[in-house]
Amino acid sequence: MKKIFSGVQPSGIPTIGNYVGALKQFVDLQDDHDAIYCIMNQHAITVPQDPESLRENTRRLAALYLALGVDPHQSTIFVQGDVAAHAKAGWLVQCLIPLGELERMTQFKDKSAKKQSVMSGLLTYPTLMVADIILYHADLVPVGDDQKQHMELTRNFVDRFNKRFASKDQPILTKPEHLTPKSGGRIMSLQDPSQKMSKSDDNQKAFISLLDEPKKAAKKIKSAVTDSSGVISYDPEEKPGVSNLLDIYSAFSNRSIDDLVSEYEGSGYGAFKGDLAEVMADFLSPMQARYYDLLESDELEDILREGAKKAEVIANQTLAEMEDAMGLRY
Repeated sequence: MKKIFSGVQPSGIPTIGNYVGALKQFVDLQDDHDAIYCIMNQHAITVPQDPESLRENTRRLAALYLALGVDPHQSTIFVQGDVAAHAKAGWLVQCLIPLGELERMTQFKDKSAKKQSVMSGLLTYPTLMVADIILYHADLVPVGDDQKQHMELTRNFVDRFNKRFASKDQPILTKPEHLTPKSGGRIMSLQDPSQKMSKSDDNQKAFISLLDEPKKAAKKIKSAVTDSSGVISYDPEEKPGVSNLLDIYSAFSNRSIDDLVSEYEGSGYGAFKGDLAEVMADFLSPMQARYYDLLESDELEDILREGAKKAEVIANQTLAEMEDAMGLRY
């Protein structure tokens, strides 16, 4: 089976956009792949974090992985900081990637432009992301569209590392592919569909958190921006609001957009939004019940501890191969 690696930062409760862009794929792909999923707590500290909040958010995100359907009997689930090889490999990668490549990362440009003081980790964290992926010889990395540039950085690094340190017949690192959903890979704001949905949006109506109560989520869907035509069709350029809702509906109902457009032809936005709200409630209610049960049990820590042990074996082997190739083992 092909190997998969991916992860999410514990920087707050994920939105449905995070779910569609990455977490849904975690569940869908685990049956047919060797899957390793990480809670990226070391990535979270590129910006200031309250220690207690970071600890709690790490547990919450792990519980969400499981509540959403990631099966610890099929997938390896662990916290990044529990496997020291990530930080070690991140330093090796950082020493082999030119500064200019990091400065060209659009996420760094966007995030640093909004801050008066920028920590160096915000610039260099893509090197840790590269390390995360290569440690597990991932063939596929299910992440959102906004991570494409980081994936190209990873692929370029693998090519250069293998060319410099490995033989042609036996590469040391595996070159990964970026995997995104066929539709809905980038869920947009409910209030400004020209912008990506974000949990940090000042407008609480712009996003749906995975822990929003179903009634609250329904209100947000019903107040979502559309247009004045009343026609349900998929056209992200001309009808971004409606198209965004169709992407959401398709992702949570497992129905094609063409099928949805056909069903709601001539029905107007009211019925469409009402049905989407019900679909969302059917998803959120049982998931949230499982989530709160996990937070109150010892099961969560046991799963993470076991996952870290499994991940450490793989990661340490790759790290040793990298260090040996670079002359760091004597």
